[in-house]
Amino acid sequence: MSKQKPKALITEGLRFGRFPITAVQPAVEGGKFPAKAVVGETLVVGATAFREGHDQLGVSAVLLDPRGKERQRVRLAPPRGNRGKGTDRWEGTLTPTATGNWSFVIEAWHDRYGTWHHNAEVKVEAGIDVELMLAEGAALLTEASEDPSRPSADRRTLRMAVVGLNNAGKTVEERLAAGFSPEVAAVVARQPIRELVTVSEKYPLLVERELAGRGSWYEFFPRSEGAVRDAATGEWTSGTFRTAAKRLDAVAAMGFDIIYMPPIHPIGVQHRKGPNNTLLAGPHDPGSPWAIGAKEGGHDAIHPDLGTFEDFDAFVARAGELGLEVALDLALQAAPDHPWVEQHPEWFTTRVDGSIAYAENPPKKYQDIFPLNFDNDPAGLSNEILRIVLLWVSHGVKIFRVDNPHTKPVWFWEWLIAKVNKKHPDVVFLAEAFTRPAMMHALGRAGFQQSYTYFTWRNTKEELEEYFQEVSHESPAYFRPNFFVNTPDILTEFLQYGGPAAFKIRAALAATASPIWGVYAGFELYEHVARPGAEEYIDNEKFEYKARDWDAANESGRTLAPYLTRLNEIRRAHPALGDLQNLTVHQSTDNATVVYSKHKTLPDGTKDTLIIVVNVDPHGIRESAVTLDLAALELDPADVTHNGRFMVDDLLSGESWEWGEYNYVRLDAHVEPAHILSIRR
Repeated sequence: MSKQKPKALITEGLRFGRFPITAVQPAVEGGKFPAKAVVGETLVVGATAFREGHDQLGVSAVLLDPRGKERQRVRLAPPRGNRGKGTDRWEGTLTPTATGNWSFVIEAWHDRYGTWHHNAEVKVEAGIDVELMLAEGAALLTEASEDPSRPSADRRTLRMAVVGLNNAGKTVEERLAAGFSPEVAAVVARQPIRELVTVSEKYPLLVERELAGRGSWYEFFPRSEGAVRDAATGEWTSGTFRTAAKRLDAVAAMGFDIIYMPPIHPIGVQHRKGPNNTLLAGPHDPGSPWAIGAKEGGHDAIHPDLGTFEDFDAFVARAGELGLEVALDLALQAAPDHPWVEQHPEWFTTRVDGSIAYAENPPKKYQDIFPLNFDNDPAGLSNEILRIVLLWVSHGVKIFRVDNPHTKPVWFWEWLIAKVNKKHPDVVFLAEAFTRPAMMHALGRAGFQQSYTYFTWRNTKEELEEYFQEVSHESPAYFRPNFFVNTPDILTEFLQYGGPAAFKIRAALAATASPIWGVYAGFELYEHVARPGAEEYIDNEKFEYKARDWDAANESGRTLAPYLTRLNEIRRAHPALGDLQNLTVHQSTDNATVVYSKHKTLPDGTKDTLIIVVNVDPHGIRESAVTLDLAALELDPADVTHNGRFMVDDLLSGESWEWGEYNYVRLDAHVEPAHILSIRR
């Protein structure tokens, strides 16, 4: 950058600088909250910037590390699709390389070379001020060549251009070409010739570890893993942490990163629910793990059937040996016999008849659960929960799946997550908040690293395209979507009636459209029978033990485990699937064929591009004409043939085809409903 003489600007203290910079992204409520990123994520940065008159404007984004040191500088350009439309919108990408409280600024500046280039091109062609334009170009490049901050080779290139511009023995076209040469353009691109630089305020950017924004989740109930039923009496013996640990090898072999367990605490006896959420439980019914608390203790205790803290520590250690992290459920509620009910009745809501209000989500009633009330003793209750979270962190838990966070005050989550992350910045919170968008988004702003989503209920082509666009381009600064395909509470009609093809479709979509996805155990066995009139599994594992014969499923081949394994292998091999904002929806003529791509340029300059095509009709064959937005694929000349075609390899089937802008696709849902195509570079 050439040195500038200090100039006193009358704009100091005004809202607009020399050049207006507005609508900066990512900025959450104008920078009130930090935007989210993970290490190595390609982050889309943009702003609206403009100037008076016709001179050229340059716009840059500068990434600052937690110490305020510049780590990356990129020149922004009009976004694809807006070029030439006069929107004054500028975009580019930044990539933070470590965790911490980063920031970025936008710079707008008078582009001296761009202005001269434009004026000279127009005037010389028209025969106006020809010698003046050549002289101005020579003067500009002479000044730039004397900038000691430029590499010597670049300075030499500029001096040679000056010689060419001043060479009266050459034609005007040849002299102008010396100033317009690709070599000069490359020098100026690396270090623009700037003046009147206007710098925006700093915008905060919280960069977190990879599992805060990437990863594959697997949910299981430890009490079911290794549970044994007595054939004579029908009574069950619970599985334990020791028996559940034996299942970890299979989970790791499928390529999952996180093993998530529902609450592991003592379960209340009063109003305990029986099978399928019935109101009367038998003496041996285990109850819902979410009805937390009994005489054995509350949130800081372990259900005695599962084992001891020593057993839990061994489970966490075994998971770590296999490359898995343990996620624990944080369900802030209490069974009627939780110690809190007697010790701190002020932490609950008392009704006019003196009874404590139980949880309701009409028409559902949860007589076995008391919600917490944060208004009577906010400090006491908040500090107790903080103590509990830090207790489990001390036992190796760095990920918490938070049950129903939208039923607690948002200020509490902002406080709790900030407190925990200040001491343990690697702790991750997942919000299980299936509720209104405003609340889901507020929880993300408050600090939740990721959230469950509406993906579970988005099944048609139109629904999926709209939702993919929303989560990847409208809300990624504060809302990281975790695409769980099913949960113990959610068995959609699509899975109930779609057959095995439906399970493949949902897995392929979830694993490729979002950097975070998850499955609940039994998905790989195509479990699909619902309780009549509900979107819940019959014989729901929330209320009883469920012994699954994994070995028999593997031997018979009736398991989706190999498919899930392959999806996770593809995710790990292709960095493009690890970013959120790089999804582009493409066109298809069939109303059940979804087409989208994900593209990422790696630090070494190589490109990773996948095209995903999914037949979302689980019942038949779909044919479609597919039109690709080639600009989104960033193809280089070496990638394509003379007729604009390029090779793609299907990472699911192993087949290869030659593709181009227009393509024909035929997908039989009963054979393979999806293509995951990697562009051969």
